[in-house]
Amino acid sequence: MRIIGVDPGTARTGFGIIDFSADRFAVVDYGYIKTGGDLLLPARLQLIYEQLQKIIQNFRPERFAIEELFFNKNVRTAMGVGEARGVAVLAAAGAGLVISEYTPLQVKQAVVGYGRATKQQVKYMVKAILGLPEPPTPDDVTDALATAICDAFSSSGKNLWK
Repeated sequence: MRIIGVDPGTARTGFGIIDFSADRFAVVDYGYIKTGGDLLLPARLQLIYEQLQKIIQNFRPERFAIEELFFNKNVRTAMGVGEARGVAVLAAAGAGLVISEYTPLQVKQAVVGYGRATKQQVKYMVKAILGLPEPPTPDDVTDALATAICDAFSSSGKNLWK
């Protein structure tokens, strides 16, 4: 099973692609889509959408995992993340992927075993579970890989189409 996890953002959208079979993980690719600070929001969203389409076409995942949007104190930031999340889901839907979403608590529980884990604990466990030589950076990439791992471990994700 090939899974792409995505951590959306307007400045940086992290992605992580893993294969999961017989309780074993293999890292396929990971990285982030960076949008220029000089771009207006519509151009940023278009770039995220187009780049995710290319990544999905190149790696052919079957599943798409994303965190549920949580409320942020900064409404402007939350709105931008929500819009980036929307174009990410649209790219996955257009490719016919199974789309699931998870709360941050579910992701941390699946990866660390504790729903209130710190960023450092998540980073350490992602490195250990995937057998990476170094922890992935930046945090957007770690979060995307953690979400993909959560999807591999879980059948409790809320399928967006049911």
